[in-house]
Amino acid sequence: MLEDKAKELGRMIGQSDEYKAVKRSSEGLNADREATMVLQQMEQIRQQAQAMSERGEEPTAEMEHQLEGLFSQVQSNSNYQRAISAQDNFDKLMLRVNQLIAEGIRAGATSQIILG
Repeated sequence: MLEDKAKELGRMIGQSDEYKAVKRSSEGLNADREATMVLQQMEQIRQQAQAMSERGEEPTAEMEHQLEGLFSQVQSNSNYQRAISAQDNFDKLMLRVNQLIAEGIRAGATSQIILG
């Protein structure tokens, strides 16, 4: 029974407007070559900085400057803005779902009625 309810919840989340918006905005962002290139450059610099930190080195000021410039560039991209907004809305939905699940767990833990 629990597995069935979890699958049903997953199906309902997958059909939610918030999930559909995340999927559409992600597809739009992935199709945007300029934004994708900038995000890939940012990831490469981030990985280089992480590797340097793991070796006990500090990332260079140039790396930080490059990241700031790339971040500024990608923030002005409308596809990126839509993706961030959609993800934020979906995260809020999931937070609310998790809160409701926690409430259900608390109520179930105190209930004397056994379902099953």
